[in-house]
Amino acid sequence: MEKMLTRLTTMSLIFFFFFFFSTLVAGKSQGFSRSLSPEALGLKEEKLSHLHFFLHDIVEGEKATAVRVAEAWMTNTSKTGFGFLVMMDDPLTEGPDLGSKTVGRAQGMYASAAENELALLMVINLAFMEGKYKGSNLSLLGRNEVFSEVREMPIIGGSGLFRFARGYAQAKTHKITVESSIVEYNVFVYHY
Repeated sequence: MEKMLTRLTTMSLIFFFFFFFSTLVAGKSQGFSRSLSPEALGLKEEKLSHLHFFLHDIVEGEKATAVRVAEAWMTNTSKTGFGFLVMMDDPLTEGPDLGSKTVGRAQGMYASAAENELALLMVINLAFMEGKYKGSNLSLLGRNEVFSEVREMPIIGGSGLFRFARGYAQAKTHKITVESSIVEYNVFVYHY
């Protein structure tokens, strides 16, 4: 009986010390959220990068990269095409020629979101497939006033080398035809 009591006391003390020290080391309960330092996630110093490329939005022909997938009942009578929705998988190239080096794809959608002017809602993942940023993505979400000389849209996030990205993209139409448009992009982004 005495042996059993000694074991029970020893076990109780071990449990108490384990519980006491684990709460002491862990600190407050984690709960729903907690503050972290960038170093805790292995993040280094934040950088500012400038990316320059051309987006080729091809809307006609066998090699179309942008396809209308939906429209509202009023789209065809609207002066701005209000209500259309296009899915895209457009090549991103180093130069304005479609034959120049492909550095990635613009994958997402755009929609006519204004009744009285041609302004698009852009929801795009810029997926990079070459060089230093291969496998990394930037997320763009914003308003594109198509006939403005330079349009500015926010970069709201990223993945890979663009984790915690924030910044903006400037888009400028390089060339437009019935079949396609070529848009020059300058992207300025903070990332780790």
